Amino acid sequence: MMSKKYHKAVMPDQRAVHPHTFDTAPSDINIKPTPKPTQPGSEPYAAGSQKLPQNSNAKLQDLDTYRSVDDNQPLTTTTGVKVADNQNSLKAGVRGPTLMEDFLLRDKMMHFDRERIPERVVHARGAAAHGYFQLYKSLDKYTKANFLNDTGLKTPVFVRFSTVQGSRGSADTARDVRGFATKFYTQEGNFDIVGVNTPTFFIQDAIKFPDFVHAVKPEPLNEVPQGQSAHDSFWDYVSLQPETIQNVMVVMSDRGIPRSYSNMEGFGIHTFRLVNSKNESCFVRFHWKPIAGTCSMIWDEAQALMGRDPDFHRKNLWESIEAGDYPEYELGLQIIPESQVNNFDFDILDATKLIPEALVPVQRIGKMVLNRNPDNYFAETEQVAFCPANLVPGVDFSNDPLLQGRIFSYIDTQMYRLGGANFNEIPINKPVCPFHNQQRDGFHRMEINTNPANYEPNSINNNWPRETAPKAQNGGFSSYQETLDGEKIRQRSESMTNFYSMPRLFWQSQTATEQQHIINAFSFELGKVMRPYIRERVVDLLCNINHDLAKGVATHLGITLTAEQKARPAPILFNNLDSDPTLSLYANKTLPLTSRKVAILVSDGVCGESVDKIREMLTKKKLYSLLLAPHMGVVKTQQGDSLKVDGTIEGNPSVTIDAVVVPTNQNIEMLLNDGNAKYYLQQAYKHLKPIALHNNAKRLFDAAMLEEDKGTLMDDNIVELILTLMKVLSLHRIWEREEKALSVPA
Repeated sequence: MMSKKYHKAVMPDQRAVHPHTFDTAPSDINIKPTPKPTQPGSEPYAAGSQKLPQNSNAKLQDLDTYRSVDDNQPLTTTTGVKVADNQNSLKAGVRGPTLMEDFLLRDKMMHFDRERIPERVVHARGAAAHGYFQLYKSLDKYTKANFLNDTGLKTPVFVRFSTVQGSRGSADTARDVRGFATKFYTQEGNFDIVGVNTPTFFIQDAIKFPDFVHAVKPEPLNEVPQGQSAHDSFWDYVSLQPETIQNVMVVMSDRGIPRSYSNMEGFGIHTFRLVNSKNESCFVRFHWKPIAGTCSMIWDEAQALMGRDPDFHRKNLWESIEAGDYPEYELGLQIIPESQVNNFDFDILDATKLIPEALVPVQRIGKMVLNRNPDNYFAETEQVAFCPANLVPGVDFSNDPLLQGRIFSYIDTQMYRLGGANFNEIPINKPVCPFHNQQRDGFHRMEINTNPANYEPNSINNNWPRETAPKAQNGGFSSYQETLDGEKIRQRSESMTNFYSMPRLFWQSQTATEQQHIINAFSFELGKVMRPYIRERVVDLLCNINHDLAKGVATHLGITLTAEQKARPAPILFNNLDSDPTLSLYANKTLPLTSRKVAILVSDGVCGESVDKIREMLTKKKLYSLLLAPHMGVVKTQQGDSLKVDGTIEGNPSVTIDAVVVPTNQNIEMLLNDGNAKYYLQQAYKHLKPIALHNNAKRLFDAAMLEEDKGTLMDDNIVELILTLMKVLSLHRIWEREEKALSVPA
């Protein structure tokens, strides 16, 4: 889209207030997107159907019938009347009052006044993508669900990621649970896994959900704080409800600040049933495992991003898809035979308890690929309705008391938020398989039913549509025939009342670095709590988990532990399990390099040959490079060539990238005298990112007054330098630097 032509203002005079019947786009630039993957930042964002039309599926083809393309079309009212003047309302004289008969003004304004719908109470801020799921091997041993039996099927999916606490306008990188909701458009109906990025949840019984959400949301007096849990009402609730402490531990860990959606695990939380063609049942928990591996941000980095780039996660998702680096996840199942339910020291129906993979390994049974962005945020991402009640034959509910409440609540929410009972007729929610029933009327009804009988049974239409008997394949849904025997009672099962063994397991499974991050997170959050007794109560709960954890937090808060608190015994081990490395983001793991961003700091005088070699090597490994300079436009290389700059050093802060390279530069003084360049290195260093320095670029590092370490890479050979950088980058961060980085004021 580059042009050497200078573009003047199109309407600097009275033409701006007269009808616009002429072209406004530059004649020397193609304003349409390139219909293939392109590197982030090389083109403006584009609708998914225009950018990657080749990535289609049955659901996207269904949505094609609803897409509106405005090119070469006249402007009209909502009733199809062509508009002659969209600049001026109808008035009695040029300076007179506006007339009531102006139906064009009313048509435009009345629709505008009603464009907003109630946002989600939780998960209001989200981003989504289309894709497909394909099975590795048939699961007919466990389930008769067709999409889990046929390895040849590519089932369309729509996935929405979200934060929980904040409003639609909150920042992406707040410490929070992330929603990970997946809608499978199967040939047997829609199936939803309405999950999150934590393996557990805060409460056991759905009756406590309104209390928990009220507590974590901004306080009712002043709607403060937004998008965070660091306030009195949340921690007051936690201090009074020890069932919350397991998931609080998870959110205080690095899982609460993921680097990107592509690096985030997903969990269905609840135990479900799978039912096979023989009507045999087993229990299951659903997992999503990211192909790109798991990693997080540094807390200071996440906070900085809230101001510097509050849309970081949603932009990363969008740009990755546009670049062809599609986020991929493997669907994993933990299968628990009914005969083994009582083999655990915890209750598998308890949503505050995870099932350790050391006890029940996750079987990876298929892969999901997100390969196309939506066309319209409101029509797709905002109006999509996920419901745990959306099942297909072969999958059924368990008696998890939180799940049982969500089955009702999510449907009730969508009916309110999306205007009534017909929300499943909104295009993004419609199944791809045929659907027929006797449901009629209501707000926004789209189906035009021709059946003279809107009841069942009937003879005037020969009783169509009819019920379908349950069968091995393509049968009607039939609930699993579970034997139940018990009194009607309001009571929590005693099997759910061990609140501390699971958080102890989670704590013991973290690396030393991750444990320190948990201590720091508790300390930060509780440091924002105004009431001292709430802080003391939470520390007292932590004494039931681990003494080092409690002592670390207490020290930061100026609390002295009592002799009784220090003497408390550790909670029992669940199934004699002391730790499970799968609960750590980093234990014994390296990460793929794909889609990582590397900043290259340049100015006039940079070695162009070095820059070319850097970019060539990074691109070959599917890393993105950004050429950043003190100014936009171009820089002149020492070879006399021009390099197009991707952005300014100030406008693309180091919190948005994963590593920094400074090539050799014969005019390195230009960067030495640029405070933004030195600050760039200081902030990257503070956030434990690799810094690669070629030849005399070390002068900039020295000017930033930083100390060399394993993540400070120096080499006169540019090839060796970049090879070393990529090796270090696979470790994600330079954890050995963390304590030293505390002294950096960036």
